[in-house]
Amino acid sequence: MSADPWITLGGAVGFLVAVSLTYKFIEPNQGRDWKVHAIYWVAAICAVVFIPTSVARYMFSSLTVTLVGAVYPIYRATKAVCTPEEADDKEWLQFWMLGGVLFMLTTWVDDVIKADKADTIWLGILTFTFFWLYFPLTCGAYLVYTHITEPFIGPKVKPLQRKMNNFITYIYQTLANAVHLYLLWIIFMFLPAGLKRIVTIAVGTVYPFVCSVTAAATEEIEDDTYWLTYWAVYGCLFLIMDVLETWIGWVPGFYSVIIFSTVYLMLPMFRGADKVFRKILVPLAGLQELLMLRDSIQIKKQMLRDLDPERAKVVRK
Repeated sequence: MSADPWITLGGAVGFLVAVSLTYKFIEPNQGRDWKVHAIYWVAAICAVVFIPTSVARYMFSSLTVTLVGAVYPIYRATKAVCTPEEADDKEWLQFWMLGGVLFMLTTWVDDVIKADKADTIWLGILTFTFFWLYFPLTCGAYLVYTHITEPFIGPKVKPLQRKMNNFITYIYQTLANAVHLYLLWIIFMFLPAGLKRIVTIAVGTVYPFVCSVTAAATEEIEDDTYWLTYWAVYGCLFLIMDVLETWIGWVPGFYSVIIFSTVYLMLPMFRGADKVFRKILVPLAGLQELLMLRDSIQIKKQMLRDLDPERAKVVRK
């Protein structure tokens, strides 16, 4: 029996409201108390396994996963970029390095699982995993970054980033040649639809993930902000692709358009993500004034950095 769409919508929105309220009223503690993690996952597993499927199907739906794993993080990332505080940029960048990539790589699993109970359990586990990553009392993304990404993955991706930067420069020069561009497009067009999707997602996630890991390890905030802006905008692009490919994914050139849009958002030479962020995402979120305040603070900081140190001391007084 298919789920009622209105009840599914209500369940997903209700879950989202609960998530946003906990994030608003609970102070983050960087997930230091491991007892909280144990209690969280025991409660999550009990909810996923023991809630009857007839009820759980409305609580743990694909819409719930999308709202908790992508839509809410997009809003929080947008707000983090707009606020004068800089610590939240790094906080949400840590989420997108893990949670964002996880969301984009697991959207197909729901279509493969046929049994209702197994599908509901899978969606429930995903929902609680995404929430665990940014729930203020667990801060899972911070813990994964601190204990795994930074000490083990970070040192390996730094030299990889340099190689990828050289490769991207080569690709850009190749794409400037219309003949090479046409040949690459012809090869891509003959790939199976599933492989096209994999290539499209890889283009949007692999290089940004490597750069985000490197950015999070530095003290400078500018690179954190740049890649957080990218993830927020690319998250929207991915959701649009995920919805439209059901209807027009068969149209020749659909994935090519997504790839070119991704490259436009990603590369510093275009700064596409910043343009889309400021002209579309920020107005939709109603954060224009907050972004103006941050911009003014950043201009002031840059002016002070450009001044002679002695003169800067006088100005600060």
